[in-house]
Amino acid sequence: MTAAYPFSAVVGLADLRQALLLNAVSPVIGGVLVRGEKGTAKSTMVRALAALLPDIAVVPGCRFACDPAAPDPSCPDGPHAGVAQSVRRSRLVELPVGATEDRVVGTLDVQRILTEGTKAYEPGLLAAAHRGVLYVDEVNLLPDHLVDLLLDAAAMGRAFVERDSVSLRHAARFLLVGTMNPEEGEPRPQLVDRFGLVVEVGAPQEPADRAEVVRRRLAYEADPDGFAARFADADAATAERIVAARARLPKVTLPDAALDRIARICLAYGVDGLRADIVIARTAVALAAWRDRAVVTDQEVDDAARLALPHRRRRDPFDPPGADQQALDDALDQAGASEPPPEPDDDAGPGGGRGPGPDDPRPEDGGPGDGATPDAATPDAEDRPGAAPATPPPAIAEPVGTAYRTRTLTARSRGRHGHSGRRSPAYAGRGRVAGSRAPRGRIGAVHLPDTVLAAARDHRGGRVAIEHGHLREAVHIGREANLVLFVVDASGSMAARARMATVKTAVLSLLRDAYQRRDTVGMITFRDTDATTVLRPTASHEVGVRRLADLRTGGRTPLAAGLAAAARTLAGERRRDPLRRPLLVVVTDGRHTRGPDPRTVAPALAGVPSVVVDCETGPVRLGMARTLAGALDAQYLPLAALSAATIRAV
Repeated sequence: MTAAYPFSAVVGLADLRQALLLNAVSPVIGGVLVRGEKGTAKSTMVRALAALLPDIAVVPGCRFACDPAAPDPSCPDGPHAGVAQSVRRSRLVELPVGATEDRVVGTLDVQRILTEGTKAYEPGLLAAAHRGVLYVDEVNLLPDHLVDLLLDAAAMGRAFVERDSVSLRHAARFLLVGTMNPEEGEPRPQLVDRFGLVVEVGAPQEPADRAEVVRRRLAYEADPDGFAARFADADAATAERIVAARARLPKVTLPDAALDRIARICLAYGVDGLRADIVIARTAVALAAWRDRAVVTDQEVDDAARLALPHRRRRDPFDPPGADQQALDDALDQAGASEPPPEPDDDAGPGGGRGPGPDDPRPEDGGPGDGATPDAATPDAEDRPGAAPATPPPAIAEPVGTAYRTRTLTARSRGRHGHSGRRSPAYAGRGRVAGSRAPRGRIGAVHLPDTVLAAARDHRGGRVAIEHGHLREAVHIGREANLVLFVVDASGSMAARARMATVKTAVLSLLRDAYQRRDTVGMITFRDTDATTVLRPTASHEVGVRRLADLRTGGRTPLAAGLAAAARTLAGERRRDPLRRPLLVVVTDGRHTRGPDPRTVAPALAGVPSVVVDCETGPVRLGMARTLAGALDAQYLPLAALSAATIRAV
C-alpha cells in the first residue's frame, strides 16, 4: 500500500494546519470548511490528518463504532453492557459528491434478506464516520438532498433513518471537513454555518516556497515510502502533541474576562445568534491546551476569533461571501478598547457623511442632478401625439453595479434526464430516490427493496427467487442545468440612467447565478429597429459579462422582434441539444413602440418555461409587463423581488 503524503511535509498553509489540529484536539468545535482555488493542497492536507488522529476503543463487532466506556443505548447492534473492547485507527470517511442517499444513511441488507429471510439494515457513511472524520471534497457541489442529511446529523449528532421500511437511529458524531473552490459557487448558508472554523487558502506567492512544493511532490512520487520516512518523526511528534492536548483540555480554565471579550468581539463584528460565541470559546480553550496553558488569555481569544468569524458576519445568508479582514481587525481592537465607540451623528447617512436634506435633489429614478433622461413612465417625446420629430439621443453604455444573490428561477415543470446541474427539478440518473418503476429498456439503478418485495409477492415456498420480471428501477429526482436565454430591453423607455444601471446589475446577477448552476446562457437585446443576438448560447459566462458591460441603450422598443428572435434561437438550440431545457428570462417594462403587439408572438414560445422581470418604475405604471407574462404563461416577477435578500426580508 502506498504511503500517504505526510502532514508535516505540506509547505505553508499555517491557518489550515492550525484549524485541523484544533479540531483534532476538540472535535466539538464543529469542523473546518476550507475555501481555496484549485491546486492548493486542500485535499492533501485533510487526508494526511487521518494518520495523526489517536486510536479509539470500540466494541468488537459493532458496526457503529460504539465507545465501550459509554455505549450508545439506542445502537442497532446493542446492547453492549459488559462487553470487551478493541482498539483501531480513527477513520477518514470520504463522502463523494455523487453518493446516493442510501449509501449515506444506509439501506436494507439485501443479502441477509435473501439468505436468512429476515429484515436487516446495512449502515451507511454516517455510521462509518462516527468518532472519526467525514470529509466532503467539493462540498459546495453536494446535492441538496444530501446536504439535508448532513445538516441533520451535524446538528444532532445522530442519524435518523426512515426509509425502505426501516426505522432506526444511531450516533453520528464526527469531525466534518469540507473543501471547496469558490469559483464553482457557494454552498447553502445553513451548511456553511455548521462548520466551526473557515480557512481561506491560496498558492504560495514566494518563488522559493513554490519551488519547494514542487520539489517535495516530485520526491514523493518517485519514492512514497522513503519520502514518508523523512517526515515520520515530525508526524509522530504532532500526533503525541494532539494526545497530550486532549488530556489537558478538561483542565483549561476559561475566565469570565475572556468570555466578556468574546461577547464584545462578536457584537462589534455584527454576527447573528450565539453560535459564534460558543465556537470561539471552544476554540480558545483548545488553543490553550495546544499551547500548554492552564488559562485562556486574550491571545487565544483573538486567534480563535480569526478562525471562527470570517463566515459569520453576513447579516443575510445571500450577501456576497468572504471575510472583511479590516472589519475583523476593527472588532478585535474595539473589544479591547476601554471606552465605547462614539455614537454616530444623527445626520449621518449610511456611508458616514451627511444624509440628504429636505432641499437636496433626489437622484433616484433618473431625477434632476444626475443628467438622466425623464422617467420611463413618461412616453418617449417622439411618440406623443402632435409632437415634432426629434433626433433620438445617442446610445450610451450604463455602468454595471455589484452583483447580488438572486432568487432561484426554475422551470416549473419537471424535466426528464437533462444535463446535470443545480437549477430545475428533473428526473435524473442520481439524486433523491422518489420511488421505483418497471424498467424501460436498459435498466439503470436497481431499487433493491422494491425488487425484493416484488419477488416476495410471488414467493411459493423455499428461498425467495428474483427473476427478471421482479426487477424495479429506482426513480431519482435531482436538479438539471438549463439553457437560460436572456431577452433584455435596451430601448429608450428603459434608458433612465439609474434604472438601466439597476437592470444591468440584475442581469449580471442572473448571469453569475447561471454560471454557478452549470447553465448555458445566451443574450438577446432589442432596441431602436430590431433585436440583436449579443451572445449565442454558450457555456462561456465571462463573454456574457463583457457583452453586458458594453450594452448600449436608447431608441424605440421593438419588443415583438426580441421575442421572435428568442423563439428562433430556442428552436435552433432544441435541434442541436434536445436534452437541455430552456428557461426564457425577459427583462422589460412591457412597453412596445415599434412593430406588432408582442402578444402575437406568444404562440411561437408556447411551452417554453418563462419569467418576465418587470422593470417598470415611477408613480404611473401601465402594467404591460404583467400582461405580457400572462400571454406567455410566464412567471411574473417585479425587478425589486429579484434579489433573494428582498424575498427573505419580506
